[in-house]
Amino acid sequence: MARLTIRIDLATHGAIGPGKVKLLELVGESGSISAAGRAMGMSYRRAWTLISELNQSFRSPVVETQLGGARGGGAVLTDLGHDVIACYRAVERAAAKASAPQLAALDAARADRPAVQRGRSRSRLHSPLMPHRARR
Repeated sequence: MARLTIRIDLATHGAIGPGKVKLLELVGESGSISAAGRAMGMSYRRAWTLISELNQSFRSPVVETQLGGARGGGAVLTDLGHDVIACYRAVERAAAKASAPQLAALDAARADRPAVQRGRSRSRLHSPLMPHRARR
């Protein structure tokens, strides 16, 4: 099934997409950057790097960490972290709703097996996905 994936470029301050948002959600659930990284199949270093990039991308941190101690360390989402997740998910829902007819058309036009054809076929010229163009 065709689906939409959203990546939001934050000007010169990086980008946020489904992977970073999922990582934030998992940090919020687990209270741990390392556990969130493991759940996504990535190293602690990679998870930490992505969280650090996110913290630098916004006016204040989206994740705050606590050093170890008797109870061990941990990580928590800040209010801004929760807001970033909510905002991204709202954009994702709105884009999916707005593009649903086009995604359905792409899905309906999808081949059940990989196409082998080369060159332009008549079906591509008169695709139901694009308006018909008059010949010159």
